Amino acid sequence: MRRNSRLKKDGSKTLNDKIILYSGIGVAVLAVIVLGLLMYSKKLSSDVQNSTLSLEQMANIAGDNDNETESASTEIGKNIEEVQNESNENKVENNVNNTSTGNNIVEKRMNVTNTINTNTVNKANNSTNKLNTTNTNKTAVNNNTTNSNDTKKEPVKELTFQKPVEGDIVREYAKENLVYSETLKEWVTHTGIDIKADKTTVVKASEAGTIKSIKNDPRYGLTIVIEHDNNFQTVYSNLLTSEFVVEGEKVEKGQSIGTVGNTAVFEVVDEPHLHFEILKDSLAVDPSIYIK
Repeated sequence: MRRNSRLKKDGSKTLNDKIILYSGIGVAVLAVIVLGLLMYSKKLSSDVQNSTLSLEQMANIAGDNDNETESASTEIGKNIEEVQNESNENKVENNVNNTSTGNNIVEKRMNVTNTINTNTVNKANNSTNKLNTTNTNKTAVNNNTTNSNDTKKEPVKELTFQKPVEGDIVREYAKENLVYSETLKEWVTHTGIDIKADKTTVVKASEAGTIKSIKNDPRYGLTIVIEHDNNFQTVYSNLLTSEFVVEGEKVEKGQSIGTVGNTAVFEVVDEPHLHFEILKDSLAVDPSIYIK
């Protein structure tokens, strides 16, 4: 009985020890599991608080791979440091933009200032040009006035014509009255005077001038025309020769220009003479008025 009782006690003791051992192991395992769960929960809470969960972690937790979840996870997955970096970047961009805006404002102000300065310079130049133009005009007016005064001071040269040959006047000037022509046998006008002179008598320039032309006139024969000042011209017709001068030559008063002849067809019956005319502004005038 004692042996059985001892065996029973030993068996119970052994069983109790096993139960205690297994219970301890179970408690230890449970404690490990609980501790692991606590640690995982703490880590998960920390990840959520620090916003460091990645797209894949959020997908694993939520089990959803939609684009909206990915976008939300991407936004949530940004940590504080990244947010701060983005904030700093935004501040830098804002500063850059503000700086650019400030530079634009400064450039605009500079452009406005340059425009104002340019306009001021242009106005000053225009004023200077106007002043110079006014002075120039005044100078021109003064010069014109001076020239006008000088012109007024210069006396108009009065021409005094002399007889181109010595002799009697056998036919007078008759522009408005008619004279009888022995050659034509009719009454005609006479725009000059006829001065009686022998053939080959030397004809002289009545006044200084320039030989305008030497020609054979169909009515008055060999003719020399001299231009003078003040729009005067003298005409020497019925000449025998004109060998003393050429066209364009300047002649002095009293210079020999030709000789008396008898070449005028309209006066061929008349005695040898010089047909002499004076023109003023291309119109015939009475030579007797101007000859002195």
